[in-house]
Amino acid sequence: MKRPGPLLTLLAGLVLGLFLLTLNATTGTKTASSSYEEKSPSLAPTRGAASAAPTPVPSPSRVPAADADYAGRTDDDAAAIAVTVRDGKAIAYYCDGHTEESWLKGDVEDDGTLRLTGENGAKLDGTLEDGRRVDGTVTVGDGRHAFSADRAKKPSGLWKATATVRSAKIDGGWIVLKDGTQVGILTRDGKPSPAPRIDPETGAVTVDGQQLTARPATP
Repeated sequence: MKRPGPLLTLLAGLVLGLFLLTLNATTGTKTASSSYEEKSPSLAPTRGAASAAPTPVPSPSRVPAADADYAGRTDDDAAAIAVTVRDGKAIAYYCDGHTEESWLKGDVEDDGTLRLTGENGAKLDGTLEDGRRVDGTVTVGDGRHAFSADRAKKPSGLWKATATVRSAKIDGGWIVLKDGTQVGILTRDGKPSPAPRIDPETGAVTVDGQQLTARPATP
């Protein structure tokens, strides 16, 4: 019996190889020579979302100065002074009860600071102390006076009257202190003199035989 020749052996090997390739394609099985697998590229580690910038904490809102009236005297007892605060604005009156007076006005700062101004360079620099009193200095004319004015309760406080009496223009200002003392000046056509006493309950006052009504002064 003759052995298969080299040619037949080669053909048989080729047939077997084709068979195996066909089988792999059909079943999805990989031979050892084709077992290389591409590895999926590893994903870079995900960084956490950038932390949001911290929300700034708003500073506590300052409470506007409460509406109030203050009345007192200068430290040298030369004059009386009154301050009225309404809606963040202030009016003040300096009066020696004889011939010197000044009306001043301005805003109240959020920290309670008062910087009021009046005619002829008059000015008041003060501070509201917890709504209990006003401390500061007032400059009128050539004089600069330290003062302290405590919180006042009606009828104490600042009063004002304006009218025309017997063809004369009348302007009156009064400071009623907590002990009932009144300090005021009445001007007739610009000429100052001590003011007559008012009724602190009603504001009634008689000027040159005519009855007028003084009212609480406001900014």
